[in-house]
Amino acid sequence: MSQNGTEKPKVSLFDIRNIIGALLGIYGVVLVVASFSTSSADRAKVSGVNANLWVGIGLLAFSVFFIGWAFLRPLVVDDGGEAD
Repeated sequence: MSQNGTEKPKVSLFDIRNIIGALLGIYGVVLVVASFSTSSADRAKVSGVNANLWVGIGLLAFSVFFIGWAFLRPLVVDDGGEAD
């Protein structure tokens, strides 16, 4: 809360962290779903590791990080009109 009792408006809808988090989350979900149909021939190309699954989980983790960061530390509009 500010000194005069009014709260500064928060700008969060078009915060770039939300947009990046949403895109990473979408790509992560797509890769995790695609990992269930990975053939054994594709797994043999990457030494038996299901790369789609691990990269998808990593993208989902970064997505949670970005969205959590935007939620915990929202942008605050500074009107610049206050003088001491």
